[in-house]
Amino acid sequence: MNLRPDPTFHPTAQLAMQAPVENYAFTVMLSPDGEQSDGIAVVDVNPKSDSYGQIVHKVIVPHKGDEFHHFGWNACSSSLSPLTGHAFLERRYLIVPGIRSSRIYIIDVKDPLKAKIHKTIEPEEVFAKTGYSRPHTIHCGPEGIYVSTLGGGGEDGTDGPPGIFIMDCETFEIIGRYEMDRGEQDKHYDFWWNLPQDYMVSSEWGLPPQFEGGIVAEDLLSNKYGHKIHFWDLRARKNIQTIDLGENHQMALEIRPAHDPAKAYGFCGVVVDTTNLQGSIFTWWRDDDGKWQARKTITIDPRPEDADNLPELLKGFGAVPPLVTDIDLSLDDKYLYVACWGLGEMHQYDVSDPMNPVLAGKVEVGGIARGAAHPNGKPFAYGPQMVEISRDGKRVYWTNSLYSTWDDQFYPDDEGGQMVMANNDENGFHLDKDFYVDFPEGLRSHQIRLEGGDCSTDSFCYPNV
Repeated sequence: MNLRPDPTFHPTAQLAMQAPVENYAFTVMLSPDGEQSDGIAVVDVNPKSDSYGQIVHKVIVPHKGDEFHHFGWNACSSSLSPLTGHAFLERRYLIVPGIRSSRIYIIDVKDPLKAKIHKTIEPEEVFAKTGYSRPHTIHCGPEGIYVSTLGGGGEDGTDGPPGIFIMDCETFEIIGRYEMDRGEQDKHYDFWWNLPQDYMVSSEWGLPPQFEGGIVAEDLLSNKYGHKIHFWDLRARKNIQTIDLGENHQMALEIRPAHDPAKAYGFCGVVVDTTNLQGSIFTWWRDDDGKWQARKTITIDPRPEDADNLPELLKGFGAVPPLVTDIDLSLDDKYLYVACWGLGEMHQYDVSDPMNPVLAGKVEVGGIARGAAHPNGKPFAYGPQMVEISRDGKRVYWTNSLYSTWDDQFYPDDEGGQMVMANNDENGFHLDKDFYVDFPEGLRSHQIRLEGGDCSTDSFCYPNV
């Protein structure tokens, strides 16, 4: 235990933006067919380094078939909350779940170049202590590590609804379920919170039979995927309000609240509108009466395309849907980055006015029936997917795999894992031609974490000045 708070913990988002820049990124490597073990790649992101843009260390796990997906820290700036009993933790461990196996690895990255497995939690322990399966999103809270799941009990994960469970942030023991009253919530995906204002927001994807074998077209066209967001009393662990975004707004995924906890609004990305194939962003906020509201503030149109150029799944539509699969918000709450995995585009929106976003920049790379190459001339498989922003907002990193079976449906002729970076500077928003990571053969890439924290990791306890 440290005798003073970890220097990567910051009271405000404003102060976090002034922190030293990252030297390393930690990125998921996943084997889509289970022929190899998954792992975490340590990528050198220091442009002054001789190994810039290279994988400089790997942690390969002993099991196969985990399918790494999302992961997060054991501790972050939320440790500075007045509610915490853990102010002197280190941001030292990555909590890495296998979305298929329900196994959880704790990886010690205190020395990134010597990162190693610290502990493994077997799926039987997850099932026995929570009744949940398919662990997904990790958030470090003041009192422990929160883990969202995509499956309930039983072999197919439909024996009861999925939810959230909590782990001890020092021993990594599973403590138990989060929910005291889940209300309407019967599916799960992402979640995040505002600590001082004591609320949490969660979203919905689908149940395991709706995603593990690939997208189920019949379920999508009959609007059976998730389309609600849920608001919770964070400490009471109670669902206080549910907003249905409309059943045509299928797959309400990433939740991104404003980083300044004095603000009571945020964003949610919706993969597809089944009436017109648009992707969209909803802004949610709390009104003067204390009720939560949500309104669609961004729409992204599909691109017409000859059916002969489309995968089987899309031939009947004659168009490429945007497929908004990830969003991320810069620490100054100014720019929202929107990954359009289908189009092969990363959009940058100025959301200084969260109710009236303005498209500020766009980068094209990959994409269905387009396959736009990187500026260095090398290929980029699939499209822009998991996005992560440096704390100072000057570098935007992303990878390309969505989920193994979905990759194969939407991009049947593509293969490979890539990670790229775009600069946000005086020249606008543009891809860095010198940063391009090609992952080992047979491995794809998904979520990214940055050394010292990033824009989808930390929650802050004090308002900006």
